[in-house]
Amino acid sequence: MVGIELAVGFLFAWAVRKAKRVAGRMDTEVDLTLDAGMDRLHRVVAARLGTDPALERMIEEAGSGTPEPTDRTRQRLQLALEEAVENDTGFAEALREAVAEVRSAESAAGAGPTGNTASGNTFHGPAAISMGDHSRQENHFGAS
Repeated sequence: MVGIELAVGFLFAWAVRKAKRVAGRMDTEVDLTLDAGMDRLHRVVAARLGTDPALERMIEEAGSGTPEPTDRTRQRLQLALEEAVENDTGFAEALREAVAEVRSAESAAGAGPTGNTASGNTFHGPAAISMGDHSRQENHFGAS
């Protein structure tokens, strides 16, 4: 599996981080590896998609300060990546490797795709946790 949804999320995070650097915020040493991975992911995607309107719109939205891309932009970029993966096995492999690099850097930095983690939690009785971008969870208790 290529991880297209992860790629879209990471691409948006790359654009947000880039916008923050342009605005003058400094990155910490820990972020350098993550930045390098996100830069690589962007280069891989930009080399294949070029000036695709979905990619350009995602970068615009990130630069505007929105915390995540609109659903429409996310869907359009995901569809563009899915089509590219279906038609280009070399791109599919490069995308898979780039996503894996970012995930590895994230793991080393101690955060998930959105910077959220759950650890050391103890639950007694019914419990549910939902994390990540656009998580959806349905809970049904009792007889159905």
